[in-house]
Amino acid sequence: MALSSLSSNAEIQCKGVLFDMDGVLISSIDSVERCWRTWAVGQGLDPAYALSIVHGCRAEDTMRKLGLTVDLAAELKVLEDLEVADQVGVQALAGVLNLLAALPADRWTVVTSATGRLARARLAAAGITPPELMISGDDVAEGKPDPAPYLAGAARLGLRPEECVVFEDSLAGVASGRAAGCMVIATTFTHPVSELGAANYLLEDVSGMGVEVGPAGITLRFVPLATQG
Repeated sequence: MALSSLSSNAEIQCKGVLFDMDGVLISSIDSVERCWRTWAVGQGLDPAYALSIVHGCRAEDTMRKLGLTVDLAAELKVLEDLEVADQVGVQALAGVLNLLAALPADRWTVVTSATGRLARARLAAAGITPPELMISGDDVAEGKPDPAPYLAGAARLGLRPEECVVFEDSLAGVASGRAAGCMVIATTFTHPVSELGAANYLLEDVSGMGVEVGPAGITLRFVPLATQG
């Protein structure tokens, strides 16, 4: 489905908004890839393969996929320290600051595969105040694509999943949001459209997102790239 094939205006009613972090709110891809490359080389692993499976998943799940079976906790700490120390180039993506400012503070949160410590460091580096109600990879037993992260995010806001809209950018994240029962809007910053077909809507970024807050909840208005089933 071509990015130039714009759909008609869309309007979504919801009560809460759940944001993935990397690739949706902020750009940290250079830092992610530098740190994972350094860690993989140190482990004698193929860094290209590690980078091909890292996005959208918890670090511990990626390490298991890479065959790491010993000292997992120690290696997670090594990687986390590398990533917390490397915030070069981390920045908010187009339209994000305006969108967050338009949303009630108690009606949105971040649902990320990063650790809480890393998520707060990256958000701060991008000029975003971390929400108090954030869900990180530390908070769930199963990471994306399991629905657990977005089920936890909705519960943290005191809402049902079907009352929430998810913003995602990865195959695993879209699958997690849909499995949780949420409406999913996918941005195309990090992944091709071919990997995001399960999303309800596609956007390049959130810069054209209109927000109206009323007694019944939140109305989001935008022009999607395409509408999915």
